[in-house]
Amino acid sequence: MNKRKHWMLAAILTICGATSVGLSLTSCNQSGSQNNEAVTETSEATEETTDSVQQVQSTELIRTSQSWDGVELPDYLQGRPELVAVKYVFPAGQKLGWHHHPVMNYGILVQGELTIIGQDGKEKTVHEGEAVVEMVNTIHHGENRGTKPVILYMFYLSQKDMPLAVQHPEIPLE
Repeated sequence: MNKRKHWMLAAILTICGATSVGLSLTSCNQSGSQNNEAVTETSEATEETTDSVQQVQSTELIRTSQSWDGVELPDYLQGRPELVAVKYVFPAGQKLGWHHHPVMNYGILVQGELTIIGQDGKEKTVHEGEAVVEMVNTIHHGENRGTKPVILYMFYLSQKDMPLAVQHPEIPLE
């Protein structure tokens, strides 16, 4: 009986092709006289799957030494760095209070539109899929003027016990 199972497996592998056994043995069995077509289709599917797995795409979203308002970024802090990643969700119509960042930070807006307003009145609207480099040591605030929540991932180049932002509640929002 064991010899018969081995013989049957060998026959299936020969008829269907070794590449199709893992993916589509049933289509091989059902294809009858169309075995060659099943082998070709399955082999092509295997090649496409392999190609898509092996291909990694990278797109540089931003490379700059300036914040969004054109101001040069400060030099790196001295000492051991602490990298912090934060996900922010801003409901539609929400305004974030006036604040400043004592550390460099940048992010990717993955949903919605966020408008950043500097204390000098300069504005920048960041759209879905865009990267933004925030102001450092410059007071500003953000607003979601859209109709859907903003989702923003920010990355901070900080140090232990250093705040990511310093709030300025003494400055009223309009």
